[in-house]
Amino acid sequence: MQTDRRNLLKTALTAGAAAMAPGAALGQFLNAPRHGLPGNLQERYAKLDAVLQQPVFKREQFTSPVIIESVELLHYKNSYLCRVRSKDGAEGISISNSQQMAVLYPLFVDRIAPFFIGKDARDIESLIPAVTVYESNYKTQSLAIWVPIATIEFAILDMFGKMANKSIGLLISDKIYNPSISVYQANGERDNTAEEVIEHLKRDVALSHAKAIKFKLGGRMSHTESPKGRSEKLIPLVRKTFGDQMIISADANGSYTANQAIPIGKLMQEYKYAFYEEPVPFDWYEETKKVGDALEIPIAGGEQEPSTHNFRWLIANGGLSIVQQDMFYFGGMMRCMQVARMANAFGKQCIPHISSTGLGYLYMMHFVSAIPNSGPYHEFKEFNNTLPYKCATSTLVPDANGVIKVPTGPGVGVEIDPDYIAKHEVPL
Repeated sequence: MQTDRRNLLKTALTAGAAAMAPGAALGQFLNAPRHGLPGNLQERYAKLDAVLQQPVFKREQFTSPVIIESVELLHYKNSYLCRVRSKDGAEGISISNSQQMAVLYPLFVDRIAPFFIGKDARDIESLIPAVTVYESNYKTQSLAIWVPIATIEFAILDMFGKMANKSIGLLISDKIYNPSISVYQANGERDNTAEEVIEHLKRDVALSHAKAIKFKLGGRMSHTESPKGRSEKLIPLVRKTFGDQMIISADANGSYTANQAIPIGKLMQEYKYAFYEEPVPFDWYEETKKVGDALEIPIAGGEQEPSTHNFRWLIANGGLSIVQQDMFYFGGMMRCMQVARMANAFGKQCIPHISSTGLGYLYMMHFVSAIPNSGPYHEFKEFNNTLPYKCATSTLVPDANGVIKVPTGPGVGVEIDPDYIAKHEVPL
């Protein structure tokens, strides 16, 4: 019976993320393996270690060295743009997480970008761990180092994609698993009443046509919730408002202790919620596992996690059913792919987290296109409407079924207005 269940899950995962019926999507979430993982802990670690040894970047597509001549960080208003050029004249561009880069750019310019000059960009997988040792950058662990590194990696992948006339997804995977992505509509409010959150979700769902939604629980990182009792009121009210066909999840952002989180999770189970995100603070690994062990609802997390080794623990020990590594905060697609593959080794889903600034949502789409264990819905935060670009292969807007087509053009698949790029200058 367990084998049949696992085969059914594998089939559902491989079918892709787009246009899944709500009932099937809820089943995919709830059938995710949580308890009783196969083998003993040592065997599970050995399996994950073997996964981590597998290369991600398709280096074999590029037979000649691609020597990096320059790595620039350019600034205009609220935008931070990275431009990478090779000695042969190839060029790639990325738009960074501007909110973080506004304070991190000295690290980018002084401690990270210089390392890449003169290196063969084809060695990107080995260059990423190497740059953490350069100038003792590992001492700035977490988003301080990983956002700049991800920004450079995205530009390098854009450059390689243009050289090979392939999308980024085909540089990190043998095939495209998800040519389209179904979105879920998120609400990030905490200070509003339950009724106000409901009204805002209804408004946003009408625009995105999403078949899944997510809202916030608790007071964030153990702070007291206001108004009191809001979460306990929201959980049944959202289900009553949107009906049984809507896929519903909720994110606590580490609001609870384990003992507080478990009753909230049981209430979510009662109303058939799809997953429970970050019930306890993100670095409370044993408490995360305790909550998961006490519940049937899948536990999701990882958006703040900077360590591959910690994800290894969370996966092997059954702490998470759904991994949510952030495309910027975790350092780019190479490292994110390692986590997705570890999750896939035990039938777990990957629903990557992404910030809404720059081209973040686009990077997430390319990544999701390249993984077989994508969750059925992914957060829609809209694209940066202040960024002038063209996309010949996708509208980048959800259709009437809440589905977005992943761009298939070379590199990131969009063309940023050259006049806009020219306005960017070296930050002071």
